[in-house]
Amino acid sequence: MSRAPLQALQAFVIAARHGNLTRAAQALHLTVSALSHQLKNLEERLSRRLFERGPRGVSLTVEGQRL
Repeated sequence: MSRAPLQALQAFVIAARHGNLTRAAQALHLTVSALSHQLKNLEERLSRRLFERGPRGVSLTVEGQRL
């Protein structure tokens, strides 16, 4: 497996800390769509689901907590 892009890992950390994609996107100066795409690409690259997405934000899965 090749290394994940540094930007995607940074996006993962910020989204995990905020628990909310809108606030995380603002912190990273991205649109929510751009952030969501980065996270989805990271999940696909790792073949792991890292976040549970809900109407009130995101939370880490067990795999996400391990990362």
